[in-house]
Parts: sequence; C-alpha cells; structure tokens
Amino acid sequence: MTAHSEDELAYHSIAEAGRLLRRKEISPLDLVNAALARIERWNPELNAFLTVVEKRARREAGMVERETRRGKWRGPLHGIPISLKDNLCTRGIRTTAGSKILADFIPKQDSEVAARLARAGAILLGKTNMHEFAYGITTDNPHYGAAHNPWAKDRIPGGSSGGSAIAVATGMGFGSFGTDTGGSIRIPAALCGVVGLKPTFGLVSVEGVIPLAETFDHAGPIARNVGDTCVLLEAIADRYPKGATPPDYRKLRKSRRQPFRLGWPKEYFFDRVDDELLKLFEGAAIVFRSMGIRVEEVSLKLPGESAEPSTNIALAEARHYHESQGYYPARATDYGEDVRHRLEMGEKVRAVDYLRAIAWKRELTKEFDTAFECFDAILAPASPIAAPDIGEKEVTVGGEMETVRSALVRVNWPANFTGHPAISIPCGFTREGLPAGLQLMGPCWGEARLLSIALAYEDATEWRKRHPMLD
Repeated sequence: MTAHSEDELAYHSIAEAGRLLRRKEISPLDLVNAALARIERWNPELNAFLTVVEKRARREAGMVERETRRGKWRGPLHGIPISLKDNLCTRGIRTTAGSKILADFIPKQDSEVAARLARAGAILLGKTNMHEFAYGITTDNPHYGAAHNPWAKDRIPGGSSGGSAIAVATGMGFGSFGTDTGGSIRIPAALCGVVGLKPTFGLVSVEGVIPLAETFDHAGPIARNVGDTCVLLEAIADRYPKGATPPDYRKLRKSRRQPFRLGWPKEYFFDRVDDELLKLFEGAAIVFRSMGIRVEEVSLKLPGESAEPSTNIALAEARHYHESQGYYPARATDYGEDVRHRLEMGEKVRAVDYLRAIAWKRELTKEFDTAFECFDAILAPASPIAAPDIGEKEVTVGGEMETVRSALVRVNWPANFTGHPAISIPCGFTREGLPAGLQLMGPCWGEARLLSIALAYEDATEWRKRHPMLD
C-alpha cells in the first residue's frame, strides 16, 4: 500500500477515499485509524463526540476489508467512516439526545438513517454532541459541556447538530448526519465552514429519531463538499415521487452547467445581516453571474409575518412529545434552563393558535412554490452573523440588538415551515477567519437541481480547501 499522511487520509473526499480503497492503496482500517487519531487528539478540547465506538469501528473495518477481498462492493460509502448526531437511535449504542433524562438510554433498534448507512457499508465512529433534545442553536450543552467551534474555540459551532459539523470540519470522519427543525443542520454547517443539507420534508425517514417537533423535523447530511453531500443523501433518501429527478452523484458534475436562475429576496432574509457577511453574500452572487447564472430580485412577503405561527407549532409539538413520554413536567428539574423554559411556553399555545399556524403554513408554502415557478433556487444567508462567543446571549445585527437564537433561526426556519429543501455552502471568511455560509432553497423534491447549483458555485471558488488549523 502507498503511504498516506493522516491529514491526506482525513481530508480526502468520499469519492477519492473510495477509489483508493478499491485500488487497495489504503484499507478501511487506515481511514478509521486516521479519524480515531484525530478524535483522540482534538475531541477533549472541541467536545464534538459524546460517545466513540472505537472497538466496533475497527471491527467493522476488518469486516469491510474481508468483504472487498471477496469482491463484494456495496457502493460509495463502503468502508467510509461517519458519525451520527446523538438523537439518531443506534442499536446497542447509547443515545442521549444531549439530555440528562436519556443519559443511559441504549436503543434496541437502529433509526432508519442508521440502518440504511449500515446497509451501505458505512462505518460508524460514534455519536456527536448536540443541543439538549435538539431544542437550541448553540450546542452549549448543560449536561455534557459546550461544543467548541474549530475555527475559534471560544465560539459556538452552532446547533443543534454542532458536534456533527465540528467532526466533519476537522476530518474526524468523512460525513455526519444531523437533524434540522429550524436550521439545526444549516446553522452549524455555516458556522463551521462545511456543507449541510436539509432535504425535502419526508424524503428522509425520521423513524427512530428522538423528535423535537414532528411537523418540522428533518434528517440530513453534513459533509465537507457538495459531492460528498450528494453521496450521503443518496444512501438515506426514500423514493422520489413520480416525475421528480433524484440526485445522482455520477451525473452531478454534468448538470451543474445548466442556465440556472436564482432569486435574491427583496424582503426579510437580508433585512438584518452583518455588513461583513453581506459583502460575502453579494460576492457569491457576483460569482454566480460570472458563470452565466442569472441572479434577480424576488418578492417574498410572508416570511416576515410567519415567525409567531412557526414558533407556536414548534412549542406545542415539543411540549406534547415530552408530556407523552412522561419526561415533562415530571422531570422538569433534569432539563437545562433554556429547554425547560420553552417547554413551559408550550403550555400557553392554544388549539386555535396551532390551527391558525397550520393554515398560515399552507399560505407561505404557496408563496414559495409560486417563486419556484420562475426561479431554480432562492439565495439567502445560512447565518446573518459569524459564530458568536460561547455564552453570548445577544448580538447587534444591522444596528439592532437581538438574541443569538433569533439571529440564527430567523433565516432558516422558513424552509422547515414549508418543507422545501435547503442547503448551506461555504462562501468565504471574515477578517477574523470565521466561516460564512450561503443558503440555497429550492422546490420540493428538487435536491438534484439544488446540489447542481451548489456544486457550480463550489467549483468556481476555493473555500472548500480551507481547514481549521488546530495545532
């Protein structure tokens, strides 16, 4: 076998690693050992993983190698080390959902996502840190400790899938899977400089996922580049409806050359954005135009009136789940303060408010669907600010003070409300060296088109080649 450094192994794309495995230039154990070495070195200070299954991962690597020697090849994830957010159930492996209440919970069955990845031959490294019960955007966890942004360790990585984004950004695995109820895949992807995809609602099964709000919950991939994101999505996606085009990694690079048309919202999404990040988003639009992709203004008036309806749905559904499981209010003192407060608020949502919110959801979905009749995707920030300090409660954005939670969620929750797919891709760095993420939202079942547009931008830029300097 040809010698490869740890950094080379850790930062290969999934396609590159797969080619090396098939040529027998490296073994699955080489990939696993490289990832585990990085976890051992950096997890104590970054706190990305809550559980590492070192022995199991090495055992699975040996099994994969024996399979490949017999000529059995399951596909592009065969022998590729990955991780899972700790609210995705894993048979025989602790699944805490970042909570004290489930600190010793060991599921008897895999989530559907975990089961599909196992069938694809992916090797599980462990379970990643997250905001408690996925009900927050910082991954400042009161029970297991705060996760730290690898680009600046005093900053949040975003959440609730913060540990997954850290793991991917630092080469502690080739991909990870999180959940997204109000931006919880896209926010950490943006703040950690990686790619995060929230698929169309219902495309990826959330069976076996410890829920937050069932109307909004999505599961999806986090990766270092768009191609890897496509491969990871293909492994976990259900069937597309008749007439829709599923994403295909083999065709992705060809389809990126289409004459796409992108919408730049006149209202809401760019109303309050940090000046430095706004320049990066405007620069991304210039890159798109340089490739012959049209970027034009689009009017979306309803998102600005939809914060309260979406909040009411999430509050009510979260409260209902925790009551149904006997967790709340019986074990109220076992929750962190922020999650406990939101569950308390859920009791105040009236049935009529919930039903009005569902009706408003239909109206907002119609507005987006109308926009997608003219545009292939809509551009927006994945985060209007760079990563705040750990523990910071408020930030000033566009001359106005708002909570960190509001700043990060308000540009992301519309795609959860409507169920449209949305992806965050790196689009630059601030003067302090913090990543910025651009969001692309597309029509339902339009992941193939969305990934093609994202790949076109990625190929025209160099952002994916930058990695955190941790030593």
